[in-house]
Amino acid sequence: MKKELIGKIAEVIDSKNKVNIGIKGVVEDETKNTIKIGGKILLKNIVTLSVFDQTIHGNAINKRPEERIKK
Repeated sequence: MKKELIGKIAEVIDSKNKVNIGIKGVVEDETKNTIKIGGKILLKNIVTLSVFDQTIHGNAINKRPEERIKK
């Protein structure tokens, strides 16, 4: 996943913490290990997201955004 996520609409479709499932909103911020969606800070390594009509496992994006989008 080499696209920028901040500003995109994302939805949590699976999570080890079942309370997180269904959280949907704009990605407000992203760090190496967390992603902030709709005011909620989530650990990337426990969630699966739907973004860009794609399923993204949090482990696949468990890097700093600037490291991930470099060519």
